Amino acid sequence: MLRPIKNKKQYEEALARAYELMQIDLKPDSKESDELEVLSILIKEYEHEYLPVPKPNPIEAIKFRLEQLNMSEAELSDILGYRSRKSEILSGKRKLNLAMIRKLTEKLQIPADVLIQAY
Repeated sequence: MLRPIKNKKQYEEALARAYELMQIDLKPDSKESDELEVLSILIKEYEHEYLPVPKPNPIEAIKFRLEQLNMSEAELSDILGYRSRKSEILSGKRKLNLAMIRKLTEKLQIPADVLIQAY
């Protein structure tokens, strides 16, 4: 019987069971596929509550997103306005201002809450 996950031991057992279920060819709407779906929800909730993923550093987020979009640092200069500004920001010498955060959020789809963090 499925129960809420309340501690690390139960979490690890749920992960092990989910892994077992993922190794078999599940039929849609079967007892096992329903069990896997419910386990996944329970695992996700436990991780959200007890194992949160920290937000990335704003500079690392910008660099990662540029890489994902296959964009160059020169294209970042176009977004921010000046080449020297881009260099200062990526080196940590200059902080992002509100206008830059808005542009980066719009052009690179980086959430503003990631960009406004202290770094």
